[in-house]
Amino acid sequence: MNALPNLALPILPCACANLRRTARAVTRMYNYELRRTGLELTQFTLLMTLSIVGETTQGQLGNLLALDSTSLTRMLKPLTRRGWIRVKAGQDRRQKLLQLSTSGRAKFDESRQDWERAQKRLQQTLSEPSWRQMGTLLTEITRRIEQSQPASKDRKT
Repeated sequence: MNALPNLALPILPCACANLRRTARAVTRMYNYELRRTGLELTQFTLLMTLSIVGETTQGQLGNLLALDSTSLTRMLKPLTRRGWIRVKAGQDRRQKLLQLSTSGRAKFDESRQDWERAQKRLQQTLSEPSWRQMGTLLTEITRRIEQSQPASKDRKT
């Protein structure tokens, strides 16, 4: 799975480049474990998030995942087309309410074991304290950055 044989991986001078490099490597690993399900990690993440929050607006879902509206809409299309996410109008015409459908819940449940295998693989690469610290630190970074930026519908990923 690793194409680079034990080459030293440098710490890059750009924090964002280090985070994105790590995210790409981790995403590849999760996608590998999810391959049987036909889902990619981005799709599984949407199903998982909706399973946790229940019905929510598209805007709230975007905020939870730090996604701009255009990217989120593009990511939702194949899942709504397959009937895994139900979309209905909200209180005003612009608002969309999203929730898992019965078949979406089934797809999430079916995929969960594969996701758990990826999660366990990643967890095993780190010590338990490092695993907890990573989750806390990444969430804190996201929270602080999101709070420090002015609200914008043009958020780019």
